[in-house]
Amino acid sequence: MATQKILVIDDSLAVRKQVQELLPKGNFEVLEAKNGQEGLTIMLQESPNLIMMDFLMPRMSGWELFQKMQTEPKLQRIPLVVMSGRKEEVAEKIPEPFERFAFIEKPFDQKQLVDAIKQAMRIAQSMPPAPVVVHAAPVGGDAGTGASSAEIQALNAKVAKLQAEVDALKKQTAQILAFIKQKLR
Repeated sequence: MATQKILVIDDSLAVRKQVQELLPKGNFEVLEAKNGQEGLTIMLQESPNLIMMDFLMPRMSGWELFQKMQTEPKLQRIPLVVMSGRKEEVAEKIPEPFERFAFIEKPFDQKQLVDAIKQAMRIAQSMPPAPVVVHAAPVGGDAGTGASSAEIQALNAKVAKLQAEVDALKKQTAQILAFIKQKLR
């Protein structure tokens, strides 16, 4: 059973299959989406460990998808590789140096793909955690009392749970990186 999920989003079936063939053999489940909207749905349902997406796609471009990912704390720290036949198209929307993702220009070979994946993992690991925004609403009749003790405990439990999820994602990313390094030897 696959333990690592890799989502490949590209409107070209040939590119999706090429990526799948070039990935080092291992304990991966490759998920595919043919447009950005489908990719977003899969991201939210499947929580992939790595996302590879084309920049120019129908129904939601890579640019639009990237913007949505940046608003979702769950998606912000997933290693991301952006693929395009023209780097200039990407640089028009997102100025270089690319700080949130790795870039790979089509067509590419296995070494370029693996290098981009490694770079995406390094970027994801170095990103600060998404800020946790807590809005404490007054309770009871006195507007100055703030959040109750039970609400604060519930929020602290949520923060602890989120931190555990972040730690688990870091561990999974490190495992993917170690596996890829092992396969390249």
